[in-house]
Amino acid sequence: MEKELIKYFLPKDILSHYIITKVSEILDKESQAAVLRIELEEINKIPEGYDASQYESKGFYSIKEIQDYPIRDKAVLLAVKRRRWRNKKNKDEEIHSAYTFIAEGARITQDLSDFLKEGD
Repeated sequence: MEKELIKYFLPKDILSHYIITKVSEILDKESQAAVLRIELEEINKIPEGYDASQYESKGFYSIKEIQDYPIRDKAVLLAVKRRRWRNKKNKDEEIHSAYTFIAEGARITQDLSDFLKEGD
């Protein structure tokens, strides 16, 4: 039931690729306003187009915080942990999934970016 409800507040299809690991209310240091922080961890599924027998999951990249639409007058930060996979033979080769819910070159979701552009 909760997953059904929360999907309406998060970027489209994000819960197909991530699981929610923690939800907390924090205080923004600059504005002293309450912020809803939703921690998401990528599901351990190799990106499309790669052979799972040739790669192994090697943990996560650093958490990336992305601003999304406010919920109930609270700013929302999505704390996203993306997986990385390493080639078993060529240890220097790493791959990761590419998702379109993050705006290019920004720390906001693509939906929020599109909304802000419409207002210009």
